[in-house]
Order: sequence, then structure tokens, then C-alpha cells
Amino acid sequence: MLINFFLTMKKYKVPVTIRELLDLLEAMRQRVVYADIDDFYLLSRTCLCKDEKHYDKFDRAFSAYFKGLEDLHGMLQALIPDEWLRREFEKALTPEELEQIKSLGGLEKLIEAFREAKEEEEKRAQEEAARKAKEGREGDEERDGKKGPGGRGKGKKKKARKVWDERQYKNLDDSVELGTRNIKMALRRLRKFARTGREEELDMDNTIRSTAHNGGMLDIKFRPERKNTVKVLTLFDIGGSMDAHVKVCEELFSATKTEFKHLASYYFHNFIYESVWKDNRRRMNERIPTLEVLRTYAQDFKIVFVGDATMAPYEITHAGGSVEHWNEEPGTHWISRFTDLYDKLIWINPTPQETWEYSSSVGMTRELVNGRMYPLTIRGLEEGMNHLSK
Repeated sequence: MLINFFLTMKKYKVPVTIRELLDLLEAMRQRVVYADIDDFYLLSRTCLCKDEKHYDKFDRAFSAYFKGLEDLHGMLQALIPDEWLRREFEKALTPEELEQIKSLGGLEKLIEAFREAKEEEEKRAQEEAARKAKEGREGDEERDGKKGPGGRGKGKKKKARKVWDERQYKNLDDSVELGTRNIKMALRRLRKFARTGREEELDMDNTIRSTAHNGGMLDIKFRPERKNTVKVLTLFDIGGSMDAHVKVCEELFSATKTEFKHLASYYFHNFIYESVWKDNRRRMNERIPTLEVLRTYAQDFKIVFVGDATMAPYEITHAGGSVEHWNEEPGTHWISRFTDLYDKLIWINPTPQETWEYSSSVGMTRELVNGRMYPLTIRGLEEGMNHLSK
């Protein structure tokens, strides 16, 4: 049973290994959980997921595998003969308990009584739910806090299935597009701290040391504040096919402005040519020569191109390939000037990585930046920042 469960996890890209499957099997053998899908959901997630960012993929895989099951009894009935279960059940009973069951009419009568009681309970629950829906009280119950955290109810009828279907960890999936907060967290991997500027921060260690050497007379020492001194130059593709990615690019732009003190940003359209601009409203009148940009920013700057790299191949390879103006030199020459000057250069692509192979211009651009193209996802940004930090 768990072999197919394990394979389903692999199918949904949950990074599970045989070692983790063996841990889950051992927990099941020790009966850490038994015949309760709520408990099995939590146990299997604990054993198989080593990082919260995989919880969403785990929930989708769990839902696909156990779709339609309210508890593990359905699996047990399908896999284990009823007669064997009855024999095992009777072995666990004392002679006195067996006599009591016989006085009630035997095990079959007891099971039938349990089944009738369960059906009656479910019937009452359905009637109660219908009555509450009719009176419009469900909304009031939610506002009154009768539901537990994450949408999981307190009543026994609220099964873990609701938890995995709601996928409350979906924002932790490292393949989803980003919000500003997640972008900031990823960008923080690119840091180079130094103490520069005025001495305004209390230096506790030196203050204690100096006071001790001064015979106990307080001698307060200050030091410059520790700041991120990394230098970043960003160049954003704007217009055309990039209109579909305006929101996430705005979030990335906002995050970079707050995370990096030494930051410069420019715009281009489709591919880098002989000029860029800072204000899109004046891009036809106030262009900045790309050579001036290359002269202005030293080799210690980290270069980040942001664009979908989706265009006609001739826009990259030919003079006059630009769709807006006549470019004397092809884009390949200009991107080469950047890669020759800057050791730390990456290209962030907002389109899904699985679609890149279908675009020849994306493949060409990726090759021109020496394979350093990353998707605009949490994982992609982290990998890009890790490369720039080396």
C-alpha cells in the first residue's frame, strides 16, 4: 500500500527517499497511529516532509492518493479479509469480554449495533447541518471562532481531509511566484556586511574592555553601524510581452529598493542594445548610452537582468533587429560586453521554467549569460542570489 503512496509523492515532486519511507513504515509497525486518517496524515507528513516549503506538494499528493476516503477503515476492508479481522479481534478479548459479547447475541450483532448507532449519528448530524444552514447560522459560527486554526473544525466530523484540501501551506511552495515579502527574504541571501560611516552604534565589548582598563571609570565606545555594502545593478525589460508580468516585476523592484542600499536600475525593451532609460514616460527623449552605464558601475557590481527573453531570434542576433529603432550592433555584442566586464551576472525570467525549451530566444539568451538564467520564483531567486554571493 505505502509503495504506491511513496510513488505518488515522487510524482508530485515531493523529495522523499527510501530512508523516509522506512521511517514511516517503522512508525506504522510500532502503531504510532492506527486506523485514523487524521493521525496518518500528520505522521506521514512528519516522516516524509523535511521542509515546510514542500507541504503544499505533499497535500496535493495526499489528496490525490486518498481521494474519497474519510478514514483508513476503507483501506483495511479492501486489503484485509473480514474473517481474519474478526479472529484477530477475538484474540485480543478476555474470556469475560467474549462471554459479554455472546450474551449480546454474538460479534455479528455487536457490529450491527455499532453500524446502526453510527448511521443514526450521521443522520442526526445531517439534520442538524441542514437546520443550521436554513437558519443562516454557519456564517455566525465562523465569526464566533467555532472553527479551529487553519479552517479545521473542532468537531469529530471535521477530518484532516479538509486540511489537505485547503492546502494551507501553499504559500510555502518554492515554485510559486512571489509576493514582496517572500522576494525580500530571498534577496537577503545576497549580503556583504561592513561597518562604514559615522560611529553611532554602541560598541558594548570595547566599552567593557576600556572601562576595565580605566579603573572602573565608564568609558563609552562607539562604532559605525553594520550595513549591507553589496552593490547591485538591475535592468528590467518593459513593455510588450512583459505586460503580463508587471505585478511581480513591480514587487521585485520594490523589494530590491528596500533591501539594497547601493542600487541602480534601468529599463530596456526585449533585449539590451546601445541605450537604456530610467523613466518610461521619457524613454524616447532621455536615453542613457549603455557604454556610459558600463563605465559608471565598477566590476564589483552584481548585475541582474529581468525579462522574459521572448522575442524573434533576429532581435538578438542581427543589427537592426530591434522592433523600436535601428540598432547598429546586434544584441549579442551588448550582452557580451556585460558578461566580459562583470563576473557576477544573472538573468531572472518571470515565465515558467518548464516553458523555456519551447522558445528559441530564451535558449539563446540563456546561453549568452552562460546558463545563469533563473525563474522568478522563491527557489529561483534564492539560487540566483547564491550565485551572486559566491
